[in-house]
Amino acid sequence: MSEGTGVPAVDVLVIWALAAVAIAGLIALVWRVWRGVRRIVDRLDDLADDWNGTPARPGVLARPGVMARLHGIEERVAAVEHELQPNSGASLRDAVDRVDRRTRTLAPDTDTS
Repeated sequence: MSEGTGVPAVDVLVIWALAAVAIAGLIALVWRVWRGVRRIVDRLDDLADDWNGTPARPGVLARPGVMARLHGIEERVAAVEHELQPNSGASLRDAVDRVDRRTRTLAPDTDTS
């Protein structure tokens, strides 16, 4: 390994330049890591807002959370299930059964077995 350039002022300048480059590199690395962490934290914050919902504020409507939206879907699925079950004659299933009975009287099934 060399003893240096032989000029003490240049040797000190080289050491300080290397130290400055190392510190600048470390600062750049920390900045990039910080930006990545900040981006992840922002996305987790958005996820929490979507999960819990957000209240209304001036100019912005309230957004219901996931559980409130799922409750609305459960009600809609229950309404569809109600239409698929025979009941007092007002469901879709009852209407299909009526059409099937009327069609059978017009064109009875012929079993060719």
